[in-house]
Amino acid sequence: MGLAAARQELAKRKIRLSLDFVPNHVASDNPWVGAHPEYFVRGNSDDLKNAPGYYLDVHGTIFACGRDPYFPAWQDVLQLNAFDPNLRRAAIETLNSLAGQCDGVRCDMAMLLLNSVFERTWGSRAGQKLAMDYWRQVIPSIKSNHPNFLFIAEAYWDLEWELQQQGFDFCYDKRLYDRLEHGNAESVGLHLHADLAFQTKLLRFLENHDEPRAATAFSREKEEAAALVTSTLPGARLFHGGQFEGRKVRLPVFLQRRPQELVDSSLQVFYGNLLKAINKPIFRDGTWSLCECAGWPDNASFQNLVAWSWHKESERYLIAVNLSDSPVQAQIFAGWPDFGQGKWFLTDLLSGQQYERDGTELGKSGLYVGLAPWKYHFFQCFRH
Repeated sequence: MGLAAARQELAKRKIRLSLDFVPNHVASDNPWVGAHPEYFVRGNSDDLKNAPGYYLDVHGTIFACGRDPYFPAWQDVLQLNAFDPNLRRAAIETLNSLAGQCDGVRCDMAMLLLNSVFERTWGSRAGQKLAMDYWRQVIPSIKSNHPNFLFIAEAYWDLEWELQQQGFDFCYDKRLYDRLEHGNAESVGLHLHADLAFQTKLLRFLENHDEPRAATAFSREKEEAAALVTSTLPGARLFHGGQFEGRKVRLPVFLQRRPQELVDSSLQVFYGNLLKAINKPIFRDGTWSLCECAGWPDNASFQNLVAWSWHKESERYLIAVNLSDSPVQAQIFAGWPDFGQGKWFLTDLLSGQQYERDGTELGKSGLYVGLAPWKYHFFQCFRH
């Protein structure tokens, strides 16, 4: 009743409700453990003796603990068997029930259920590999009854494209996060050259429950720059609880309390302005384009700049971000057919600064920008 009431109130505010779905494992007290042990990867007494951290005895039956193949097992959960047909039918039944209670699911560690990954992780213990991948069977079964139900994949190991092909509406863009945290502007730019059909199904984020808090992983200036990047690209955007306030303590998902932390009021203002700026239909259904940037023979600093534009009918937006700790100077070519005509007025939605530029010069030489380390422009562009 409480969930239904919450969903109803969210719907009044045009907000959809997504729940977390963990397809890979369940707790040891789950009713399936006693009623349907065939749903699980199981072991024997030798397994329990030789690898006690990887197997668990529950009422005389030895179950494998849930795991990611690159890390030790999770000793508090039991591994479901993605190759068991009955388990798949039970998962479909569960998801159909959830689809009547929410508008979508975020699927925890979705790539672990791929045939190739599951077989590599469990080998013969999982039994015969099924001809159809788990998600190719599960997602269409739900969408046939609930066509607007959303599937979001937590994805790693560059398997986003494969998961998209298997039916996911959005996949975590971990690659972009890693490049923003540890890479440079060139690496980010290369990522953004990917096919647009792929990019529109990526979910961009700067922090989530598995990553360090953005306020600790990034300097303040770098966080603002990276937040502007993740918020103005095609695809979906994820903002984590506490991100806007600058929280620094990352909590385990099992902990139901958190410490008091001082709110970073200036960061909160930044995010408030950013959310207001992107709260326009154009950033959902407009046309996005990566912009060409150029410099001069004796100044290659433009390579530290990334820029893109959005346009829809007469609306125009241009975003430029310096992803380095050095100043940049560059010429940006928006690529709009009408960019070289008339007078243009550029208003930076985050700083409030306004500029006037001649269209002929813009069309011929591009828009000149000079930005200090980690600074940015978010221009709304009008042609007079």
